[in-house]
Amino acid sequence: MYTKVEHFDEDTTKALMSHYEAILSLLGEDIGRDGLKRTPERVARSMQFLTQGYNTDPAAILKSALFKEEYRQMVLVKDIELYSLCEHHMLPFYGKAHVAYIPNGYITGLSKIARVVEAFARRLQVQERLTVQIRDCIQETLNPLGVAVVIEAAHTCMQMRGVQKQNSVATTSAFTGTFMKDLRTREEFTRLIGVKLH
Repeated sequence: MYTKVEHFDEDTTKALMSHYEAILSLLGEDIGRDGLKRTPERVARSMQFLTQGYNTDPAAILKSALFKEEYRQMVLVKDIELYSLCEHHMLPFYGKAHVAYIPNGYITGLSKIARVVEAFARRLQVQERLTVQIRDCIQETLNPLGVAVVIEAAHTCMQMRGVQKQNSVATTSAFTGTFMKDLRTREEFTRLIGVKLH
């Protein structure tokens, strides 16, 4: 038997439900019909899940697995899947993040890098700010010799509405330290994120 386990704030769920009922009515829908009877509740819970990053401290994620290590070469976690909501239209954008840093006495668990991406992505966002937030969190928390972040994402606000360009992809980047100052290091990062090694 399948049991779905989810935890949502019931007061928030009820408040959001009433708003979504009003939205559906304003759009001309019959909220009493079978297909929509539980839609306000489903959307209320869905939005809480999609914006759960507001309740997450990304710096605490990195600090939870901080290890002293003298490794001073690039650490790269690439192809991190991300899903976020554009704050302008509240439509999804999705893609991959590539994150690297050069340790300066401390490393963090590799999964923590992906969790930081998730923590910032699960908020209303613009891709540009998301890129910088990931970079700054790692730089300020780990104090590495440098951080590099590149995000490639497709935006459904461009695909489904407006200009309706289904194949467009936006790329943003943000660098600190060695990645800013040393062209060879930045070129190595760029080469590695474009190469399939596995």
